Amino acid sequence: MSDAIHPTALVDPRARLGARVSVGAYSVVGAETMLGDDVELGHHVILEGRVEVADRARIGHGCVLGGAPQDLKFKPETVSGVRVGVGTVLREYVTVHRATTPERWTEIGRDCLVMGLAHVAHDCRLGDGVIVINYAGITGHCQIGDRVTVGGLTGMVPFTRVGTGAYIGGMAKVNADVPPYMMVEGQPATVRGVNVVGLRRCGIPAVERIREEVPACGPVLELIDFIGGAIRHGICGPPRGGIDEPVADAEGVAD
Repeated sequence: MSDAIHPTALVDPRARLGARVSVGAYSVVGAETMLGDDVELGHHVILEGRVEVADRARIGHGCVLGGAPQDLKFKPETVSGVRVGVGTVLREYVTVHRATTPERWTEIGRDCLVMGLAHVAHDCRLGDGVIVINYAGITGHCQIGDRVTVGGLTGMVPFTRVGTGAYIGGMAKVNADVPPYMMVEGQPATVRGVNVVGLRRCGIPAVERIREEVPACGPVLELIDFIGGAIRHGICGPPRGGIDEPVADAEGVAD
């Protein structure tokens, strides 16, 4: 066990701590916690239930990980947990709730940044390199692809999917799936354009050539597959008829 544990912290002796772990004042580390090497916990952090935090992750002051889901159907005896990936940073007062079904996990990938007072609900899965900005609320069962940015004060309905490289503007109301590499904003969120910066960071050719390269462009094929799987909420689309809302066809896919 690390010697960088504040004397006021409560660390259960059954918790497994890697090398060079630091635990701040008044933090509580539960019996089923696993912390990798070089993990830093701030002050007043609570890790309860089954929580796994990978190497070099940083958990900010006041964070609560592993708390019971805010789901009326949840049974307290359910064995489930939270996983946080390598190098991920959770800033002050972030909350991440454990999954609702046995042996399942709420997961945040590697090298993510979840900013202060954001919430990641039960059964969510965030990919690698995701940025969640202050006060955003990601509700239960959402799936967020790699390198997605979720704007501050954004809210999502449960089971929302957000594709790779998408950008969600601040204060968006996301009530439909967000296609890969798109930029959405508004209430409800609608597509405003292509995330050009995100595409460039992925090494994708210039946006002007995408239509010409449809047969051979991997991201376009991913986009088509993603839209085909939009069964529950449809797809965020452009404004239609002066109303900024998704318009779904008979199969649940927005025009």
